Amino acid sequence: MKRVVVTGLGMINVLGLDKESAFAGIIEGKCGIKTIESFDTEGQSVTIAGEITNFESSMVLDGKEAKKADRFIQLGLKAADEAIKDANLPEDVDRERFGVASASGIGGLPNIEKNSLVCGNRGPRRISPFFIPSSLVNMLGGFISIYQNLKGPNLASVTACAAGTHAIGEAAKSIMVGTADKMLVVGAESAICAVGIGGFAAMKALSTRNDDPKASSRPFDAGRDGFVMGEGAGALVLESYDDAVARGATIYGEIIGFGESGDANHITTPTMDGPLRAMKGAYKMAGEPKLDYVNAHGTSTPVNDKNETAALKDLLGGKENCPPMSSIKGQIGHCLGAAGAIEAVVCLMAMRDGILPPTINYTTPDENCDLDYVTTGARKAEINITMSNSFGFGGTNGVVIFKKI
Repeated sequence: MKRVVVTGLGMINVLGLDKESAFAGIIEGKCGIKTIESFDTEGQSVTIAGEITNFESSMVLDGKEAKKADRFIQLGLKAADEAIKDANLPEDVDRERFGVASASGIGGLPNIEKNSLVCGNRGPRRISPFFIPSSLVNMLGGFISIYQNLKGPNLASVTACAAGTHAIGEAAKSIMVGTADKMLVVGAESAICAVGIGGFAAMKALSTRNDDPKASSRPFDAGRDGFVMGEGAGALVLESYDDAVARGATIYGEIIGFGESGDANHITTPTMDGPLRAMKGAYKMAGEPKLDYVNAHGTSTPVNDKNETAALKDLLGGKENCPPMSSIKGQIGHCLGAAGAIEAVVCLMAMRDGILPPTINYTTPDENCDLDYVTTGARKAEINITMSNSFGFGGTNGVVIFKKI
């Protein structure tokens, strides 16, 4: 099968509207979590999120077109455009062999909320004709394929918080087996709305540190009490190694392993077994290499962080064999279906620059979380192989491993 490499990156999150500024904010340990501004939070038990407040739809679409696309699509278009430009593709690239693998955990939730209220208060005839096409997850790939003129496979992963990582795996498979020469992976999410925040809060999944937003998401810390919602998008251009070398492309890294698994246990409570099997699958496919860094799913929930730590120790045969592992969710929040794509971009940029992203807000050790989480700030390091983990509700798990070339 063909080797698959990454030649273009794009990213937008609460710390930056492009990959370089967003990555710099993450490395500097900045936190973008703050009190929600986009809707009235009166009556909400949670009033904080990693909300992007300096992005306008006009950055990617004109006024008329913007009405057709929910915010998650707009964020995805922004990251996709950056990744395509970053890949520096030739004008004569075969568009019929260039596809899209999109990902989102929820899709157009704000539009679903808005049009549900319209239907209930004003009647079904007042529902926007753009409601359905602006809300469907696969419309992220649909819009991107139109705007980038990509006519190859058009795929969509809707696997909760593992969706972005699963999309990378699906895109890599397409190239490996020859159904496409190039694939654009885009994971995007924007579910910060009344029903989104209220729904996750009802599950007791969110941190309730409303009075201290910047310290609310605290992966692996003993005082962690839930995740904080974030929004954003990550994008990666994938192509065969041979094609990339032939055109002299800049290669960020090679995908050498990916793993997928299901917990078959509970719709919201994760196990250690499912994530471990996904890690084992990716690790075995990669040839069981020495890992230099693990980008953790690290949600700041009591169960995930404990299980993920235990799984990595099991995978590598004990604490002493584990590399540094960190979570960036303290800086940008949990971007749900976009998290895997954003964190893959961060892994590749960390490998490029030789620097480990920090885990912020770690102040109180937890005996069940006893690895090196890079808690005292970013750290210079030789990074040749990285692993990125993503686990989602429904017990769906995805892991990807990148190698520096």
